[in-house]
Amino acid sequence: MHSRVERVRARMAEMGVDALLLSLCADLPWLTGYEAMPLERLTMLVLPADEVATLVVPALEAPRVKRHRELFSLRPWSETEDPVAIVAELVGARRRLAVSDRTWATFVLRLQAALPDRQWLASSRVTTPLRAVKDAAEIEALRRAGEAADRVATQLRSGDIPLIGRTEAEVSADIGRRLRAEGHQRVNFAIVGSGPNSASPHHEPGSRTIGPGEAVVCDFGGTMAGYCSDITRTVFTGPPPPEFVDLYSVLEYAQAAAVAAARVGTPCEEVDGVARSLIEGGGFGEHFIHRTGHGIGLEEHEDPYIVAGNRQPLEPGHAFSVEPGIYLAGRWGARIEDIVVATEDGPEALNAVDRGLAVVEA
Repeated sequence: MHSRVERVRARMAEMGVDALLLSLCADLPWLTGYEAMPLERLTMLVLPADEVATLVVPALEAPRVKRHRELFSLRPWSETEDPVAIVAELVGARRRLAVSDRTWATFVLRLQAALPDRQWLASSRVTTPLRAVKDAAEIEALRRAGEAADRVATQLRSGDIPLIGRTEAEVSADIGRRLRAEGHQRVNFAIVGSGPNSASPHHEPGSRTIGPGEAVVCDFGGTMAGYCSDITRTVFTGPPPPEFVDLYSVLEYAQAAAVAAARVGTPCEEVDGVARSLIEGGGFGEHFIHRTGHGIGLEEHEDPYIVAGNRQPLEPGHAFSVEPGIYLAGRWGARIEDIVVATEDGPEALNAVDRGLAVVEA
């Protein structure tokens, strides 16, 4: 973490930022190892450009903080103290302040009132480019999380997770239990969309009973040792009709081509363009309705985003999803998703489960 703080301070110097104010965001555990609870009580790391940082926490949370005295001092505050006043005092006369994007508005407004005539900017402008490039330990954590998710996806494809006759919600809960059994501490989502619901990319699993002869899109992931997994596989409950086989063949080819295109130096939008052009060429262009991918790490969605308009070149250590989908409203849909890391030797897919269309009969 010490090297991360030094990198942040170097970037603050480049940008003329006097202090970084981090509250409920992934930057906080990235720099301190402490993940704050989303309480109405303020937690904030005050990281000046020129002094040791101070972590301001509610006193009842202090026992959860692992001390790193070389990185920050701890300032617990009691129920009768004003944490905003404490932060303002620590900021002092510093004028250009970067506050975390996800700080609750009530605290930002109070800070701005307590610290008038300052310049404010989003802390993501400082930290995002740094956090987007994963180090070897972070990539290994993502790899382990991906392997655990793969084991659940293998159970799905093999038919070990029963589908027919169960509701989407029941299957979603089952997938969540299996993710935890494979080592995840938290389930972030477990999308299960069957039949016409498979055409809704972010479908909320509900009471619909899965039947035979249907597409079932399962997109799931969680947090394991602080880092996220995210995988999507589509199965069909029984022999798929030729129309769906054709759709899926286009999708599988497009996803593989996009992964292969995700090389260091390639702009993010070009990776998106590879998947999009092949799906358009297959006659399904209007049915691919979202970006090709998103970054992943401490958060499920973070930079870099694999989307048209993002000309940022991929760098070694960038980790992101490649997940094109084809959705025919009211009929069916399909999506394939892997987590990929850009390396000097080429793209490395952290998910290895077969991407072909699996037919399950149970």
